[in-house]
Amino acid sequence: MKGALVTGAGLRIGRAMALALAADGYFVFVHYNQASQGARETVAEIVKAGGRAKAVRADLASAGQAEALVGRCKAAGVQLVCLVNNASLFQLDRAPTATAAGFDRHMAINLRAPLLLSQALARQLPEDETGVIVNLLDQKLFNLNPDFLTYTLSKIGLQGLTTLLAQSFAPRLRVAGIAPGLTLRSGSQTDARFAEQHAANPLRVGVTTDDLVRALRFILATPTFTGDTLIVASGEHLTGRPRDIAFDKRKKKS
Repeated sequence: MKGALVTGAGLRIGRAMALALAADGYFVFVHYNQASQGARETVAEIVKAGGRAKAVRADLASAGQAEALVGRCKAAGVQLVCLVNNASLFQLDRAPTATAAGFDRHMAINLRAPLLLSQALARQLPEDETGVIVNLLDQKLFNLNPDFLTYTLSKIGLQGLTTLLAQSFAPRLRVAGIAPGLTLRSGSQTDARFAEQHAANPLRVGVTTDDLVRALRFILATPTFTGDTLIVASGEHLTGRPRDIAFDKRKKKS
């Protein structure tokens, strides 16, 4: 059985992607760091539906733990052929307030860990096998604003890494990105505020996890797609917002 590793798969977008991969026949390694309950629930849901999965914990801020994660999956007797780099740190800072510690942590989790995991997958992939790496990016990369500075910098790096790894690992590994728009409610956002912001895009339709799953399945099913990014944002990346949508007070057009 072929395996897939989804980082941050205990919750939210990662969970949706793990469930989809399991439904498509992959043995799914459900990575988590602190969301142990969520990871257990994801695995239980997969097993209940007739799939196979295993929860694996690692702190991706640790280079050693990130480097060892793929090997731990291989030790379970499953050949990894798919890696979804979904786990991400998302903390607010701006140019005047960004710190060295915040910069280092965002880069370690959002950029260094995907590199180390991708290298490990490439090393353990048999010569006669092909695989796919999918990196979760952000529509912010195509609609830059100064909020969430170090998070945005880490995703800019991950987009560049997507291109470089696609060049480096072809033809045995394809590497692609998915850049979502606002998808799920987070933080202190009220239901009403989320509903308003979710549809504050040119299509007036909020992005769902089902949309992102369809993008993932397209990448996996298209053997000629590599080195590029699917923007799944209902046109949010075309709005030219001066602030992140969390702080943008502009009213949506009627």
